Amino acid sequence: MKLSRPVSWFLLAFGVWSWVIWVTFVRNLFKDSSGLAFEDGDPTAYFWVHLTLAVVSFVLGTVVGVIGLRGLRALRRKS
Repeated sequence: MKLSRPVSWFLLAFGVWSWVIWVTFVRNLFKDSSGLAFEDGDPTAYFWVHLTLAVVSFVLGTVVGVIGLRGLRALRRKS
């Protein structure tokens, strides 16, 4: 399957965007002072669910970004 240049750039940008957003979210999750993520210093279910969402998003963002990067490299080799 061949990816066009715009699609490859979009996929790469999506992967980078995913990392930026979720790294920020995880930092804020660990700093939570509202009592949602930690109760008496122990992680709550809220913490574990959102950490799981972040990890899955890291993996998916990485996979999508790598596909975009590979598409760009293939286009560069072709020209």
